[in-house]
Amino acid sequence: MIRPVAAFDRLGTETAFEVLARAQQLAAEGKSIINLGIGQPDFRSPDHVVEAGKQALDDGQHGYTPAAGIPRLRAAVAADLKKRHGVQVSDQSVLITPGAKPIMYFTILMFGEPGVEIQYPNPGFPIYESMINYTGAKAVPIELHESTGFSFDADQVLANMTPQTRLIILNSPGNPTGGVVPRDQIEKLLKGLEAYPDCAILSDEIYSEILYGGRQHTSLLSYPEIRDRLIVIDGWSKTYAMTGWRIGYGIFPESLFAHAERLAVNSYSCVNAPTQFAAIAALEGPQDDADHMVKAFDERRQLIVRELNAIPGITCADPGGAFYAFPNITGTGMDSRTFQRRLLDERGVATVSGTSFGALGEGYVRLSYAASTEAISEAMVRIRSLVAG
Repeated sequence: MIRPVAAFDRLGTETAFEVLARAQQLAAEGKSIINLGIGQPDFRSPDHVVEAGKQALDDGQHGYTPAAGIPRLRAAVAADLKKRHGVQVSDQSVLITPGAKPIMYFTILMFGEPGVEIQYPNPGFPIYESMINYTGAKAVPIELHESTGFSFDADQVLANMTPQTRLIILNSPGNPTGGVVPRDQIEKLLKGLEAYPDCAILSDEIYSEILYGGRQHTSLLSYPEIRDRLIVIDGWSKTYAMTGWRIGYGIFPESLFAHAERLAVNSYSCVNAPTQFAAIAALEGPQDDADHMVKAFDERRQLIVRELNAIPGITCADPGGAFYAFPNITGTGMDSRTFQRRLLDERGVATVSGTSFGALGEGYVRLSYAASTEAISEAMVRIRSLVAG
């Protein structure tokens, strides 16, 4: 039997899609399913965005585009970052990708190899650890704890630094926790990293526009002293409910951009043209739909946190951003995998075990509140029923 190289045995997956498939199977069998598992807005893409995509097709935008993205979109991204964060970014540093995930894939490929260490959030987006392991690098967890609102502790990150540390991955607001890193921790970390000038930083800021309670996003692009070793991930999927369009981007320093572009050429060639024109419309058009979505998420956040904390055996920290609740379920007597499995099979509610996001996710599950208030309320009834036995 033919087999791929051994590195593929170290490659993980994203369990949310496995849960989605199982939930869809149960629904097809006639079972009532509430899906709080997948990290996807339940809103339509804004109408003007859809129309821009259609218009691009009508205008004959059917061919290849430049590997880095069409110039007008790259310029629109630079202008948007100036508007949102007050930072100056050259459009020549913008790489448009089919979704934001290729940026983490490319970056970890650039820095990961045997003998190298890469720090990553744990619990965190599972592809970080998966790709680190694939490259043969040592995955060093940045521990995120409920007691600190699932923010990293800069002193702990700096204590983990060694001469072999080549990359640090940060994510705020975070998936799966909704944690937001305070500015003082970011600045303490960056100060300490002055002693490690050869260590790159990957800042995943895909949820930067989804914040609550007056919290403000601190983009690492705001710190010019690290721009020569900073890669930033962002995109349209979450902010504009455009998950299926597959459109994201990365900001690379000049020394790395050509390498990232070459990886793009070697993997997917370019991003499809109509999606890029839709992305321009999202950035340059009215923001009412995006603002409405965040307000709706905020209402749902308050509902789901209140209801979870009212269930015996469950406590839930207040997420500062994104659209995930990460409740502590240790008081139920079930481990995370058991809770996920039983809740779906016995009560028809899809969630994702905390261990899908790293070993430190044990005792937690991730619930996406990108669902209607009616669905969330019914899910809480079903969770309460499961816990009560």
